[in-house]
Amino acid sequence: MNVVSYRPKPEELSYTFGGRPPVGKVRPGTILEIFTEDCFGGLVRTVDDLPSQVCEFPYLNPVTGPFHVEGAEPGDTLALHFVRITPARDWAVSTTFPHFGALTGTHTTAMLQPPLEERVWRYDLDLDKGVAVYHARSSDFSVELPLDPMHGTVGVAPGANEARMTITPDAHGGNMDTPELRAGVTVYLGVNVEGGLFAIGDGHARQGHGEVCGTAVESAMNTVVAVELIKGVATPWPRLEDDLHLMSTGSARPLEDAYRISQHDLVTWAAELTGLDTLDAYQLVSQAGEAPVGNVCDTNYTMVAKVPKAYLGGPGVYESAHARLRALGSQYTS
Repeated sequence: MNVVSYRPKPEELSYTFGGRPPVGKVRPGTILEIFTEDCFGGLVRTVDDLPSQVCEFPYLNPVTGPFHVEGAEPGDTLALHFVRITPARDWAVSTTFPHFGALTGTHTTAMLQPPLEERVWRYDLDLDKGVAVYHARSSDFSVELPLDPMHGTVGVAPGANEARMTITPDAHGGNMDTPELRAGVTVYLGVNVEGGLFAIGDGHARQGHGEVCGTAVESAMNTVVAVELIKGVATPWPRLEDDLHLMSTGSARPLEDAYRISQHDLVTWAAELTGLDTLDAYQLVSQAGEAPVGNVCDTNYTMVAKVPKAYLGGPGVYESAHARLRALGSQYTS
């Protein structure tokens, strides 16, 4: 088993997909151990550390990478299987911002009411108990919430020499913020440039669907990823697979278009896998599918279309990459 470890120095963190040389090369079949910083670069540590005072735009939402995958070429697909996602600290933070989030006016949705207050919440993380402890700021109320670690941001370099801020989700991946991207899940990303150049960041100790206030329980992570390459198979939008489901994503504004992209991809994918014609697949996904929300606060919104594999006849996808990577991950010990 080929295991590669990488912990970036602060100056080695990336804030774009594309536009940067790789920090290293990995072969297909590699187990990659990485540290990822939280979306504030670890600078927001207490309720008094307002991001507007301790952070500098655009140096937000850092990712670890990019990594060059040997043999990856445009038209291929990278498969990244998340073996482990573990909070790296015993605390995490969340915030509200002026002009950011789903329930406030923004620069594109102008409102006359005052902007939201900038406020920080600090969560205590107890890995042994598997909880994140929420503390209200205006009272002594607190409650334990189950840990459900995931990565909000994963993607590859876009094509045409484009560089995109890590906060923006699109066909290359990016800041999709879907809680579906947890340990045990394989994400499939279409390769646009030689090597793929994938990067990962924005760990969340947990997040509600939609990331409605604009931030999750933001946490640094120690993450283990198994890397594979599927040659000659293109992937138009990021797709996810777990043991029971296939999922398609779509990112756009307005939210209806993100929904349509994800549903269109899942319907056409289901038709391809089952041999059904498009309308038969459309009917099946319409009645058997789910539509979890990723984010409704970023520069693009993200929707997920999800269907149980059992309803599709349990087809293997991407050369059964998920099953192979899951087996590889089960052999990993650290």
